Amino acid sequence: MTRRGFVRIGSAAVGSLALRPFGVLPAMAQSGPDYRALVCVFLFGGNDSNNTVIPMDDASYKAYLSIRGPLALQGSALTPMVTSVSGAPFAFHAKLGELASLFSSKELAVAANVGPLVQPLTRAQYQQAQAPVPDNLFSHSDQQLQWQTSIAQGHSATGWAGRAADYVAAQKMNSSGFPTFLSVAGNSLEGAGAQTQPAAVTPGQALQLRGFNGSAASQARWNALNQLLRLDTGVSLAQAASQTMANSISDAQALGSALAKAPALKTQFPKTGIGAQLEQVAAIIQAQSALGMRRQIFFCALGGFDTHTNELNTHDTLYPQLSPALAAFYAATQELGLAENVTTFTESDFSRTFQPTSGDGSDHAWGSHHIVLGGAVKGGQIYGGFPAFELGGPDDADTRGRWIPTTPVDQYGATLCSWFGIPDSALGAVFPNLANFGTTKLGFLG
Repeated sequence: MTRRGFVRIGSAAVGSLALRPFGVLPAMAQSGPDYRALVCVFLFGGNDSNNTVIPMDDASYKAYLSIRGPLALQGSALTPMVTSVSGAPFAFHAKLGELASLFSSKELAVAANVGPLVQPLTRAQYQQAQAPVPDNLFSHSDQQLQWQTSIAQGHSATGWAGRAADYVAAQKMNSSGFPTFLSVAGNSLEGAGAQTQPAAVTPGQALQLRGFNGSAASQARWNALNQLLRLDTGVSLAQAASQTMANSISDAQALGSALAKAPALKTQFPKTGIGAQLEQVAAIIQAQSALGMRRQIFFCALGGFDTHTNELNTHDTLYPQLSPALAAFYAATQELGLAENVTTFTESDFSRTFQPTSGDGSDHAWGSHHIVLGGAVKGGQIYGGFPAFELGGPDDADTRGRWIPTTPVDQYGATLCSWFGIPDSALGAVFPNLANFGTTKLGFLG
């Protein structure tokens, strides 16, 4: 970790609290009336979104059944058909019933065939190496970083959400120094800024340092720790570590105090890892006024999507975790009266080959379909276009159904950030390659 590492709020040991040069939060901090939050749910491993949502018009579905073979969803493996605003029929994976319902009620939209790009790209350009393409295509680690940074070529020390947090800090949109970006799923480059630092909270763990209580001996140890943190050692590195540790402890106290004052949410979350993460996010959103936050970005994650074999059974395990958790989180934002103020969206390494593998799985691919959920979402629509279901066809990078993205990560993120409050004039600083694409925003948010 560099000096701009993650803040660890809450831990069993001093060593896992980390670096952030901010001080104690204002005791009476208040948010403004225009609070907005972005909530990312990253599906690690590469979700095969070809089986997330399926076009059900005759030509597309016949091609889907023919090419997908053992991975094709039929009958009870699909939700009942839903009709988009344009009148086109679609179905979701049967284990995503809550998401299909939210699509029908126009609170969820689908962004189709999104992925890392340097500039618009055709099959001919890709095949003949006539245009730049992202580095190390089809690599988990590289495409995870490209999604989180929006930089498709070369290294980036900052993520797009971190650069958005830099803008929030520069414009003093929040009235406290509490981090704009907060992960409940460990470290994520997506939240690293040039001038700001992210924070991490582990759901279900105490926010304060463990090992202290109200006894005289414990209080003496607590006082000794704080004296050590204030001690002038004359060593710059030690001083910086002590100061950031002290500030992290102060922030943990402030967050713990804010959460303690908030009433318990009535919404019931599923007892799963992703359910616990989203429940923690909902609790922090509920405390946003006490924390002085008008803009927040959260990072959650669900892993296990690297389905080289046994894909259908894997999805039957993962999707029943994802769909109810997202539905519960949306219900919690409604309970808080903030459904219009919170937008949830998915990311993933990549989608997977349309053509199955011999082990009833799929290989690494490229463009993927993603969901966007919230009260401000113009739902019930597909934004962008589904690829032509044809191996070696106009949207295939090779002959296995590796879809060349028709929507870049840059436009997807810029649409989210524009709603978040970043003006068009500043979007280029958050997404440096945005100017390579004709349309800045996709339209799924007002």
